[in-house]
Amino acid sequence: MLNHSGTRTIESDRLILRHFRHTDDDDMLAHWVSDPEVQSWYCEPVYTTKAEVGELLDKYIASYDCPDYYRWAVVEKESGICIGQIAIFLVDSKNHLCEIEYALGRMFHGKGYATEAVKAILDFSFNEVCFHKVQVCHKEGNIASHGVIRKCGFTYEGALRDYFFSDGKYVGRHYYSMLEEEFRALSKS
Repeated sequence: MLNHSGTRTIESDRLILRHFRHTDDDDMLAHWVSDPEVQSWYCEPVYTTKAEVGELLDKYIASYDCPDYYRWAVVEKESGICIGQIAIFLVDSKNHLCEIEYALGRMFHGKGYATEAVKAILDFSFNEVCFHKVQVCHKEGNIASHGVIRKCGFTYEGALRDYFFSDGKYVGRHYYSMLEEEFRALSKS
């Protein structure tokens, strides 16, 4: 049985994962939602105005009342900047599984923040919600995301060929997963 508790604040060494706020709009526009490259890897539209971001935030914030809704603003502790987002989505309560998605602004890539955030969400997923399986995927060619997934200890499951039609061409989607017993074994090492 899953222990759905909704999005709760999580702290790691350098990050605070918390509810989105309407005041995050400037950071979102400055650091990732207006960046076509980041949004393309994340398979999301580009947002260019505060009104568009406000509508997105309205949707996120309104969903926090649902106990099986999990979406966090990723905030750098040192600066207080909202540098990206991470979510548990595709929640399958019957089969005790979910998928993680994440996106960080480019100026925050290569600092280990995505790996730190994913590890914090894995801990929450297995220790708090009690999922049996957590999966994650990336678009073909997304080397940075592949590195994050590898560092977190996921197992490669396979690819869905020509899954996305993106930037005028078809690209595949690569899937990885972690089972609860694998997470426990990694936690002990």
